[in-house]
Amino acid sequence: MKALVLAGGSGTRLRPITHTSAKQLVPVANKPVLHYALESIADAGINEVGIVVGDTQAEIEAAVGDGTRFNLSVTYLRQAAPLGLAHAVLIARDYLGDDDFVMYLGDNFIVGGINDLVSTFRAERPAAQILLTQVANPQDFGVAELDAGGRVVGLEEKPSKPKSDLALVGVYLFTSSIHTAVTELKPSWRGELEITDAIQWLIDEQYRVESTVICGYWKDTGNVTDMLEVNRLVLESLEPEVSGSVDRASQLIGRVVVEKGAVVRGSRIVGPAIIGAGTEVSASYIGPFTSIARDCRIIDSEIEYSIVLPRASISGVRRIEASLIGHDVEVTPAPPTPRAHRLVLGDHSKVQISS
Repeated sequence: MKALVLAGGSGTRLRPITHTSAKQLVPVANKPVLHYALESIADAGINEVGIVVGDTQAEIEAAVGDGTRFNLSVTYLRQAAPLGLAHAVLIARDYLGDDDFVMYLGDNFIVGGINDLVSTFRAERPAAQILLTQVANPQDFGVAELDAGGRVVGLEEKPSKPKSDLALVGVYLFTSSIHTAVTELKPSWRGELEITDAIQWLIDEQYRVESTVICGYWKDTGNVTDMLEVNRLVLESLEPEVSGSVDRASQLIGRVVVEKGAVVRGSRIVGPAIIGAGTEVSASYIGPFTSIARDCRIIDSEIEYSIVLPRASISGVRRIEASLIGHDVEVTPAPPTPRAHRLVLGDHSKVQISS
């Protein structure tokens, strides 16, 4: 069995961060989201992975390499344009051959991994196995319709009038039957080859399509709100560790990680929180659910429930929260401006000014 990981796409909902960085590499608890996906695949006993890449190919390759660090063998598959999930399957045809495979969207996050899902699929081998979860906004996702017995009877991509609240999670398992389905597709109204249409073709042609409704935690980390929520969740399981330098004037409260080479002076850090290697925190407050990446400077500032990317600097600022701060950013107070009142007052006026 192989894996097909999708790591292309432009990440429009995470702009401006993704103007200069791949959305799959935005860190959660100081580790790229894509790395969590690759670790889940390796944990499930799969070691051959094709990664579909686009304009950010060089950055993805630099972050993943040949896969050795994940106990994987990685092959990169170039997609000229993001033309849909089924299009990614189409261009990966030669790589996948006739093998079964799991398709994993590289910006999705699933707590607990995919071991059970892969084991069930290997034992039962339906043509397709999909993951579903209840969502409050099904119109923003691919949506599944189930019959009374729980079998999948219909799928629709981003419907204006959803027939259920069950959205497709970004992990799919297929036999080689899916290749026949994708060759039968025509572009949708979005101009893409939709994987929902390919699975619907399998259903229409009487192939067996199974579903699993997951009750655990899943997030598509395509926007800042969800990214911060995933960061919170991962930090909840953090084990405290201090490998850097923390002076006596500082307080570490709860689950706090200070990585090697980090320096904390005269500061208060309330966990769960992580301070990256080479980062300096001085005369500052770091609140819960905050990830500070490597080589940052947090000076005389307060920040919580946020993600700060490498080499960012925050100095003299109160207060930052629920924020995603990009690479090499500088955040400082606004310069003081003269305060003055300009008045045109009529005769016998009475004016009270508080200043």
